Amino acid sequence: MANEELCRSGPQEHEQTFEVRVEPLGRRFDAPESLTVLEAAGFANLYLPRMCRNGTCRTCLCKMTSGRVRYTVEWPGVSIEEKAEGYILPCVAIAQSDLVIEAPDAVDLPTAVTR
Repeated sequence: MANEELCRSGPQEHEQTFEVRVEPLGRRFDAPESLTVLEAAGFANLYLPRMCRNGTCRTCLCKMTSGRVRYTVEWPGVSIEEKAEGYILPCVAIAQSDLVIEAPDAVDLPTAVTR
């Protein structure tokens, strides 16, 4: 995902930021409180599967093995049982602590070359 595709501006100054580790890739990125986990991954040139970006299609569903999130929508498309097992939707999840997520389809994107 190119940074220009993101619907919000980048991280804001002087805001709390949490570290997200994506397994099995082992990739880490910062997730500021102004962005969803999916948006923060995009700014870090990390592709996480996505489609709707509003918590309904479940394309981005992944398992959070450590940490806490809050949602930007009242009822994201995750069942009570899935929430209890640690599943989250990164497209509508905001990090509230450092996170570890399992996203087997995550891909490092090449960084843009500037001249």
